[in-house]
Parts: sequence; C-alpha cells; structure tokens
Amino acid sequence: MGWTSILISKPFAHRWVMISQLRNGERRLSEIAAISLASRWQRLDKGQLVKWAVYSLLLVNWGYYAIEELYISSHVLRQGGTFLQWTEEFATTIDEFAWFGLLFMFELETYALSDALEKRWVQWSVHGLRLICYIFLAHTVYARVISMVDVFVVESSPAITGLCQVAGQDISFGENFRYEIVTAENCSTLSSDSVFYMLDPSVITDSDGLALEKKHVWVDFQDAVVWLLVIWAIELAVWLQNRDITGGVLMVVSHAAKLAYAVLFANAAFWAWTGHWVWGWDQFLWIAGFWAIEKNLSEWREEIREEHPEAA
Repeated sequence: MGWTSILISKPFAHRWVMISQLRNGERRLSEIAAISLASRWQRLDKGQLVKWAVYSLLLVNWGYYAIEELYISSHVLRQGGTFLQWTEEFATTIDEFAWFGLLFMFELETYALSDALEKRWVQWSVHGLRLICYIFLAHTVYARVISMVDVFVVESSPAITGLCQVAGQDISFGENFRYEIVTAENCSTLSSDSVFYMLDPSVITDSDGLALEKKHVWVDFQDAVVWLLVIWAIELAVWLQNRDITGGVLMVVSHAAKLAYAVLFANAAFWAWTGHWVWGWDQFLWIAGFWAIEKNLSEWREEIREEHPEAA
C-alpha cells in the first residue's frame, strides 16, 4: 500500500470508528431508556392506575346523566314546575355529585390522609363534608319515594281512548324514559292501546309504558337504599379501624353488607335489559369504585394488625 492510500484511508477509518461509537451509544441509550421505562412501570401501582381510570369514567357518565335529565325535564316539566320538582328531575345528577363527594372523602380517609386524620381539624373537615353529601343522598331517596308514589297511584284517563285525541296539545308520549311529542302525524304510530295514563301534566303513556315505569321507579328506589346500606357498612369499617379494631361482631356485620353488591348487579342487569346500557355500565363503575375503597380498607387492616397484633 502506498503512502497516498494510507493517508486517504486513515480519515475514513477514523470516521468509521466514530460512527460505530455513536451507534453503540445510541443503542445503549435506547436500552437504558427501555430499562428505565420498564422499571417505572414495575414501580407504578397498577391498582391506583385502574382506580383513577374508573373515577375518570364516572365523571364522563355524570356529564351524560346531566344531559339526559335535561332532555327528560324538557318533556316532563315543559309547563313549568317548582324548585323541588326540578331537583327531583335532576335527582341522578345531584345523587352522582354526592357520591363523588363521598368517594373522594373515603379515598382521603382510607388512603391519602390516613395518618393526618390524627389531627382533630382534619377529622372534622372530612366528616363535615361527608355529612353534606349524605344530605344530598337523602334528597335522592326522597325524590325516589315521590316518583314511586306518583306512578303507583296514577289512574287511567277514561276520556282518552286514543293518542290522536291529545295531538297538538304539547303533550309527550313517554315510555321507558323516551319521549316524543304527540302530533297528528305520529299519534297513530306511537301506541295502539285504548287505555292511557297521564304521568305528568305534559306526559302520557299507555298500559305497557305504565307497567315498565312502575318497575323503573321501584328499582330506582331500592337501588338508592341498597347503596346507602353499602356506604354505611364502609362507614362502620372506617369507624372501627380508626380505633384499631380489625375483628369482632361489628366488623363481621360490615363485611356481610357486601352481599348487597349482588342486588346492585341485578339492578344493572335490569337497566341493560330495558335498553339503558349506560345506566348498567355506570352501576358497574360505581361498584368498582367502592371496591377500590374496600381494597384500601383491607390494606389498612393489615397495617393495623402488623402494628397492633392484639387488635385482630
């Protein structure tokens, strides 16, 4: 090899070495990044990730309920109503708001602020906010009772034997929470029944619609009551564990209340069967949300047992 070839090849060899080093460096950086990402994923609490995903989906459902109840109230209260009647029509939206408050308070008490609860002002703040939420939930039960009473005592309107008699009177035909204003064009297609019931001054339904409405209001009422039983069981468990008690008759009672989840799942199945898939999905998400609280309680119990073996 001549000197000219050697002089030409040396720079190229040097460049090749530099390129190889750069590529090796990039490869090592990629490997380090992959290892770092895998390490972070392993350290990530998957339970917390799932829990907050559930909470986010519940927020989306809350928006759906607000829009749906606005639609329903536009038919039911088209002729106006009192403040209490409007709150009754938005009972689910108000109810979800209260449940969000309770869920957040329990999340703080059983996970985020379990140590800070030793401070008196933190305890009073959490309990005070929970009391406000319970007031809203009491309104939900009241609204469900009123709806149930109104539907179960409604009587047929003997003067109305066909929907076309109310066409053009700004009255909606309602069935399964779906409404359509009765007009001369659609009155003969909405129902072929000859017996009708005025559910509200601006809503009429037929025999099938009333039968389904009775089922709906009953399920809504008992669902609200069963959820209260579930939340009271959680309240009992929190009260016991705040006193470092992890066993005994009262703790067994709080665990037995979990059987109520079977009723809640049955309600979700009913709503799905009647075509209200979002209601069933929402029920499932709320159950998942409170199971997350139950998981927090379980972890908390284990900590108490480790620190105070006599508490078991």
